[in-house]
Order: sequence, then C-alpha cells, then structure tokens
Amino acid sequence: MPKHVAIIMDGNGRWAKAQGHERSYGHENGVTTVRNITEIATELGIGYLTLYTFSTENWNRPQTEVDLLMNLIVASIEQQTPDLIKNNVRLTAIGDMQRMPQFARDRLLKCIDDTAHCTGLVLCLALSYSSRWEIVEACKSIAGKVASGELAVDAINDDVVSAHMATCDMPDPDLLIRTGGDLRISNYLLWQIAYSELYFTDKFWPDFTKDDLCEAIIDYQARERRYGKTSEQVKDQK
Repeated sequence: MPKHVAIIMDGNGRWAKAQGHERSYGHENGVTTVRNITEIATELGIGYLTLYTFSTENWNRPQTEVDLLMNLIVASIEQQTPDLIKNNVRLTAIGDMQRMPQFARDRLLKCIDDTAHCTGLVLCLALSYSSRWEIVEACKSIAGKVASGELAVDAINDDVVSAHMATCDMPDPDLLIRTGGDLRISNYLLWQIAYSELYFTDKFWPDFTKDDLCEAIIDYQARERRYGKTSEQVKDQK
C-alpha cells in the first residue's frame, strides 16, 4: 500500500461543460469526489493524501471563478471538518497562503487547528501552490543560512533541500494520480516525485470514484520500484 498518494484533480470545468453547465457546477461536484476519495484513503490505511487544490497559475483565471473557488474551498472544508475529526483525519496545507484572501486564510487555518490532534490520515491541500514557487522559496532559505554562516555550501545535499520544502514533514509521494486525460505534471511536487509512480486516467475528477482509486493502487502494486537498481538487486533486498 502506498504511504503517500498525491492527486492532480483535473477536469472539473470540462466535465461541467459536457453536462451543459457552468464551470462552477464542476467545482461543486468535485468537492463530493474529494470527500469520497478521502474516505476510501482512510479505509485503506494510506498515511498521506495530497490534493492539488489551487495552483499559483489559477490566480490568472477570471476573477469571478477565482472568487467562487476561494469561497467554495473554505466553505467545503468547514463543512467537512467535523467528519474529518470523526474519522481522525488531520488537515494541513502547503502553498503561498499570503496570496489567499484574508477571510479564506483565517477560516482555513482554523480548520487546520481544529484537526491538529488527529493521528490518522494526513489530508494535505496544495493551495496557491506551485513547485517552482516552492523550490525558489527553499533556495532563498538555504541561501540565507549560507550567508549568515549557519550552513556551509558543501553541506548542501538532497536531505538539506528536502528539509526546506513545504512537504518536509511528509514522505515523498509513492503514487501520483492525474485525472482529466492530460499527460503532464503541471508544476506539482517536482522535487518530491522524482521516483513516484505516475498514473493517468481520462476520467474527469467529478467522475473519479473509490473504485478508480483502488484500480490505480492495484496498478501501482504491480510495478517494480527499482530506484536505479536492477531487478535482481531489488529481489535480493526482499
């Protein structure tokens, strides 16, 4: 079973248009999918579920859609917080929160605080997030420590960089799922998915079911993760 599953939840708008509705209809139905997938991830014993909820590039969408998404995200989180607590799910978030409207940021942080005592699945929302932003911020932090003499240049390695990422308290994703049919990563967890298994599906996010998640995990379980080694070396380690 993968310890950490990351998902690019794509296709809400296209799904809504195919149904003859506005894009907002797709976002609203996508919230239901988030709830269902979180439930099955909890049942399966997955430790971490990271969802690409709103990218830094999404700020460039029409203002009406951005406003709707901000309101929908926080309202949905508030509505689901009692169930998260009931199911022992801890909510967290990564991203440039300072770009979020104050009302949205405050309400999100309250929900995070309300679930801080939970010890089960960690549900991480990538909000106002992009991997390039995250890497740049990590570089700035590391450079500051070098400039102050706190860190030597020769001491910088993979572990140091990982420790300065927004996901420093989580393991790297074992499995990355993208819905919606596009075959790209879209500036998501680029450092962390260096050895993640990738799974793409044509299904739009509102149509993605618990069975679809299980199918992706079964596909993942059939793969051999070699991390640069040979199959023989991997077998010898087992």
